[in-house]
Amino acid sequence: MRPSSLSPTGRSGSGRPSARSGRRHWKRGERPSGLCDKRFTFAYIFAAIEPGTDNGFALVMPYANTEAMQEFLDRFAATMADDEHGVMVLDQAGWHGSAALVVPDNITLVPLPPYSPELNPVERVWLYLKERFLSHRLHADYDAIADAAARAWNRLTAEVGRITSLCSYPWILKGIPAIADMCFRKIHQTLGSSAHSSSPVYR
Repeated sequence: MRPSSLSPTGRSGSGRPSARSGRRHWKRGERPSGLCDKRFTFAYIFAAIEPGTDNGFALVMPYANTEAMQEFLDRFAATMADDEHGVMVLDQAGWHGSAALVVPDNITLVPLPPYSPELNPVERVWLYLKERFLSHRLHADYDAIADAAARAWNRLTAEVGRITSLCSYPWILKGIPAIADMCFRKIHQTLGSSAHSSSPVYR
């Protein structure tokens, strides 16, 4: 078994109104005008990216809770080869560490310290999506919001080099072997003699 890619993981909400208005030039001392809708309906993008590459995986979900996280983990795990083990770095949102969460055997969750979003490069993905595709837009209902979120993600992944540019923090690329080694030792401790004895391979 080989630990594979490190995957910073997170979620972002999109709905009415937008969680972030985006940046725009405006007269000092005045707030820029924008569309506003007093109704509230949200969709959430759960996503994982692989630093140093353009690889990403995402689901648009109606809720941000343990059930949604379980669905995300199960579907992500199903995309991995039999000899791969994924390492997911994520914040300490309640549904990321819920006792009811059943983490697939081929995934290890590595929580970040509290209140440290700057350590998770996927936060830059959320900022990019909101500022380029999701801010200052009104949608009729949940389906329209979910479609807009899916289109935004697809446009992001279609831009060659964009995820690499946004998420390749130098310290993460240097730290991948150390984190993979740690998880590899944990796997061996858990599986004992049934685990393969060779060293992990990184990609």
